[in-house]
Amino acid sequence: MTPLKDSQISQYQTDGFICPVPVMSAVEAGALRSKLETFEATQGGKLEPPQRNKSHLLFKWLDDLIRDARVLDPIEQLIGPDILCWNTLFWIKDAGSESFVSWHQDTRYWGLSSDQVITAWLALSPASVDSGCMRVMPGTHVGDVLAHEDRYDENNMLTRGQEIAGELDEARATHMPLATGEMSIHNYRLAHASGPNVTDDRRIGISMHFMPPDTGQIVGDWDSAALVRGEDRFGNFARPPIPSDDMDAEAVAFHVKASQAIRDVLYADAAENTEKL
Repeated sequence: MTPLKDSQISQYQTDGFICPVPVMSAVEAGALRSKLETFEATQGGKLEPPQRNKSHLLFKWLDDLIRDARVLDPIEQLIGPDILCWNTLFWIKDAGSESFVSWHQDTRYWGLSSDQVITAWLALSPASVDSGCMRVMPGTHVGDVLAHEDRYDENNMLTRGQEIAGELDEARATHMPLATGEMSIHNYRLAHASGPNVTDDRRIGISMHFMPPDTGQIVGDWDSAALVRGEDRFGNFARPPIPSDDMDAEAVAFHVKASQAIRDVLYADAAENTEKL
């Protein structure tokens, strides 16, 4: 059985997103949240900025997740059997946090050559409208990339506070609420945003960024991606080690270089580096 219906695949092609996609039980997702928060507790209750990025190199359970068939099967239906995972990111809004994500398109900043890059966003806690779930602008994954401005708002979770210039019709926006253990899927060209968390619980999500191996890095001089399914016949990205456990020494050492390479790409041509990753 395939996880996505024909109607969902058609929606992805037309609108650029699918939501929700069941992945695991709330109990299983809650166990992953506990692993994350147990680690956070060892260093003052939160991740350091570099630990949010390329996090599958730091946590064995997250490397397992990017290889989980429940995550990859729907991705394969959309981009084919050969799949690289370019990056993983934690998106954490604490209870009552004013943190938000402005309207933007990731393709403007990631330096990736393909239009087939997919973000899978898994909820480790409820992602509701009140807790600041993602909202998207259907159909903006096709056509030209929109103009953006760097605004550096301190509450903006994006590296540069990047935001689409000009007004978007919010009436067309679609919220993508998720229950714990569900994920959404969207094309990285799709305009998306999210609001603050006004609830009394943390909103915790993991974004996993998948792409076909013919993708290239056209901004940075060096980049890495994990082969999580099929074959890589192109070799455009360095292959990272698979961690044997959390904070595996070899993988942590690779993470230093890999996460810096991502930051160099994201801040390319930026007026300032706010070190949010």
